Amino acid sequence: MTRPEIPKKPVPPYPILIRDTRVVAGFGRGSSEIGIPTANIPIEDTPELETLPTGVYFGFIKLNKPSPSVTPEPEIKKRLDGKSEIEFTYGQNLQPKDLSILPMVMSLGWNPFFKNEKKACEIHIMHDFKSDFYGCSLSFNILGYLRPELDYVSVELLIKDIQTDIKIALDHLKLEEYNSCKKQLI
Repeated sequence: MTRPEIPKKPVPPYPILIRDTRVVAGFGRGSSEIGIPTANIPIEDTPELETLPTGVYFGFIKLNKPSPSVTPEPEIKKRLDGKSEIEFTYGQNLQPKDLSILPMVMSLGWNPFFKNEKKACEIHIMHDFKSDFYGCSLSFNILGYLRPELDYVSVELLIKDIQTDIKIALDHLKLEEYNSCKKQLI
């Protein structure tokens, strides 16, 4: 696959800003099967994601500190496949460093390797979280397009491509024209 050339600064339609969405339960494959955890975002609540072409994107993300007065108590919910359960903590266990503006890559599409029946938005945040944050409110921006979604012949090739996505995203997010877009999330 030849990757598209990425401009040295965001060009329309970017940046795209998504405010106050939340982390929902996914299939758990990001962490357990490929070692690249993702935060799943509800596409149906986010019109910008419904109309965006499928593919892999990059930008910045900010998890919102939960407000004790409006944050629900932790609860157990089923994953999308119904095979396991997870605890929704709504971000109550996040540390101050987890609430920084962080780099991310986002997969939007059908995940052909996993044969999804429903379009998914999965964000990998380049940060080492010590706890899960299902239900947490967050905002993010999409600053550019990395590549189309692909079907892979092996999970190893999928992982290799995601690692390349992460490297390319980090390299571009260091550029002043991209890095200055962090201020959208303050």
